[in-house]
Amino acid sequence: MIRVATAGWSYPDWAGRVHPQPMPRGVHPLTLLAQFLDGVEVNATFYARTRADVVARWVEAVRRTPEFRFTVKASQRFTHGPEDLPAWEEEAEALHAALVPMLRRRLLAGVLVQFPATFHAGPEEVRRLGRIRSLLDPLPLVLEVRHRSWFEPPQLKSLGGLGYSVAHIDLPSAWDHPPARFRPTGPIGYLRLHGRNHSTWFRAGVGRDARYDYLYAPPEVGELVERADAISREVDETWVVTNNHFEGQAVANALELKWLLGGREPVAAPATLVEAFPHLESLTRSVGQQGMFGGDEG
Repeated sequence: MIRVATAGWSYPDWAGRVHPQPMPRGVHPLTLLAQFLDGVEVNATFYARTRADVVARWVEAVRRTPEFRFTVKASQRFTHGPEDLPAWEEEAEALHAALVPMLRRRLLAGVLVQFPATFHAGPEEVRRLGRIRSLLDPLPLVLEVRHRSWFEPPQLKSLGGLGYSVAHIDLPSAWDHPPARFRPTGPIGYLRLHGRNHSTWFRAGVGRDARYDYLYAPPEVGELVERADAISREVDETWVVTNNHFEGQAVANALELKWLLGGREPVAAPATLVEAFPHLESLTRSVGQQGMFGGDEG
């Protein structure tokens, strides 16, 4: 199975495109997104601890779409700072406790452990990954590493031995970036799409929005579908996660991916998003605000 998801579900620049503006009172953005996509990658857990009652609200928000699933990002304390075992133990305990509502409903597909490009393969780095694995056990872990040194056969074998499913990533090309394809190391296929904005990706000081400001063109979307299909033949489940979030581009590309993966059958889409991206009109069934809340499609 191939699931199409976005990284995150609510950004200020999605208002009026992906989500209604203003958002109807009492409606969670996840409830709306779950009508159109197969899952979501939770960003909030990367930046701060999340409580079980908050996760329970996320679970409740997708109650009417039982096939919807989550992946969550592990705390940046594990990946973007110095090794601090006492702090890591607290983070791990907090994450395990927070995810209980999701685990009870069997809605958690994986935990993403995302390292920066400065994290190169080496013995101490492998030991660090082993410590993280032991703290987060038995959660299913997906590892994103962005330096090519991790993709030599001995290193991939080590990562698989530690129990990580290594993510495929799509981003602007560079000599030290990961290869487009490699043999999966675990049961989860994971393809993260960061966009290909060469003009901003490598520029120091560029903000998040500018770095991920990219809309994949239809031929590129077709190429990504081929990659996802190839990955899916070797694993139990595959996720394709669009992270080119700026101004709803992630959702637009996600719907194109779903259309191709679904045999070119029209897919449901917010009418406001189709207005913003007219090329979606021939691929989608536009759902107006009434349709989003159980009324007629518009």
